[in-house]
Amino acid sequence: MPDHVLVTGGAGYIGAHACKALAAAGYVPVTFDNLSTGWEAAVRYGPLVKGDLMDRASIDVALAEWKPVAVMHFAALSLVGESMRDPGLYWRVNVGGALNLIEAAIAAGVRDFVFSSTCATYGDQDGVVLDEDTPQRPINAYGASKLAIEQMLGNFRASHGLRTVIFRYFNVAGADPDGEVGEHHDPETHLIPLMLDAVTGKRGALTVFGSDYPTEDGTCVRDYVHVTDLAAAHVLGLRWLQDGRDPAVFCLGTGQGYSVREVLDHARVVTNRAVPVVEGARRAGDAAKLVCGSERAVSDLGWAPARGLGDMIRDAWHWSQAPRY
Repeated sequence: MPDHVLVTGGAGYIGAHACKALAAAGYVPVTFDNLSTGWEAAVRYGPLVKGDLMDRASIDVALAEWKPVAVMHFAALSLVGESMRDPGLYWRVNVGGALNLIEAAIAAGVRDFVFSSTCATYGDQDGVVLDEDTPQRPINAYGASKLAIEQMLGNFRASHGLRTVIFRYFNVAGADPDGEVGEHHDPETHLIPLMLDAVTGKRGALTVFGSDYPTEDGTCVRDYVHVTDLAAAHVLGLRWLQDGRDPAVFCLGTGQGYSVREVLDHARVVTNRAVPVVEGARRAGDAAKLVCGSERAVSDLGWAPARGLGDMIRDAWHWSQAPRY
């Protein structure tokens, strides 16, 4: 009988792609999601448990029913601007929910835990490649809440033998090349889907937040990683733990930074249309440049990003033409 894996946030963008990758690898992903930002139609590869991480009892029931061999934890609030306006919400939901999940997993005897963290834990450190050894200095409550969870996992690792793989990843983009799952947020805040919606007229001109950053063209620089490549890394992380390997942290990115204007240029090539743009002020909490060093994931985990920015935009473009939810 195949192993079950509890996937919190499995109805969301990254979680749904991870569920597809888990199913393809022979696991049964059990999505645990309150559907506040996820989509029931995205749950295609295993059962859905409607539950909330703020409700410890609902987690206990799911773990008792499905008896998973591991937990993959994606569920979180993740809007930088919102976290700046309402930091208490992020500490309550992200950190409180993670604590409930970790304690429930320990009580149920589940010791393998794969955690979705973020490059936002590093803060604004320009001119350096961010890797696993870079000091973490978050500049917003979103990044701070994720760092707190990383530290919490370390505490439970020391006291209860929790086995963990932590992934810190950069800007996730693209969609399943098969078109089964894709990116759909409400509200949408990610650059590539916003850009494609502006191209098709589904929304007005794209706002470029800040054109006076200390970068080559004045716009923010980010490292983009394809969501399918990211999902594959999570399966490798699970197998890492099941093989009895030591707890580990891996950064996931391509090592290539692109400015907002460079992303717009790529989109023009893919869509053969210009992106309507207006310039706006900087957003609070936005770093100027975030670029990943993922050599450890390549050398130790055996992971490598197979898709570039053009692939990400092309797959997102195809998804946007016929979204399934």
